[in-house]
Amino acid sequence: MRVAAGQFAVTPDWPTNARTCVLLMQQAAEQQTSLLVLPEALLARDDNDPDMSVKSAQELDGGFLTLLRDESRRNAMTTVLTVHVPTREGRAANTLVALRGGEIIAQYQKLHLYDAFSIQESKRVDAGTVLPPLIEVDGMKVGLMTCYDLRFPEMALAQALQGAEVLVLPTAWVRGPLKEHHWATLLAARSLDTTCYIVAAGECGNKNIGQSRIVDPLGVTLAGAGCSQQLIYADVSRAILQQIRAQLPVLNNRRFAPPQIM
Repeated sequence: MRVAAGQFAVTPDWPTNARTCVLLMQQAAEQQTSLLVLPEALLARDDNDPDMSVKSAQELDGGFLTLLRDESRRNAMTTVLTVHVPTREGRAANTLVALRGGEIIAQYQKLHLYDAFSIQESKRVDAGTVLPPLIEVDGMKVGLMTCYDLRFPEMALAQALQGAEVLVLPTAWVRGPLKEHHWATLLAARSLDTTCYIVAAGECGNKNIGQSRIVDPLGVTLAGAGCSQQLIYADVSRAILQQIRAQLPVLNNRRFAPPQIM
């Protein structure tokens, strides 16, 4: 099946960001894409206000997702992204949603909050407590992760052991010393840990790196983006995945018990 990752610089204005998402969805659908991954925290972003994403939080039936769900009804594609959803006064949940046919077919509240490199996501965001569900797209099982989850191998491994063949990752990967190196290394590592494809979409702009990537089960980058608005595509194959897993049966060769998540 054809998969895509779309990236752009999120603005402080949610209607503008929604229109950009709709445009990327239209472009991906024109290329017969089955699975599109968009970045993390798409409602609003302001370089001068680190809390803008939380301040702009909307319910799942709010205006932003209503526009995206309307577009989703016009194609057969599954679209994955994250938005902030209010939880209590001044706080929100970083919530991944998967859209198909105009409906939210799955959602996941980010487990691992980015309290690192002098940033404290947990100051305004409530962490999830439940491992995300797998979804099925064109007969392939897809696991769901969000940004900082990438640094925790047990998260990807738990989903692979449940049957995931593709892992999707909306992100807003913050710039910084060695951060681009970490990004590339961790994507390759998680694909090799799990022998899964990874479709990772990165928000771009002044503070985040962009650099969306589609990686195969041997850690090879099939498609990569730069730092500006872009859509990248690749074809993923269950037959190729099965061949790789026959040659590199790390999931079967494991000697430790499956990791316990929450």
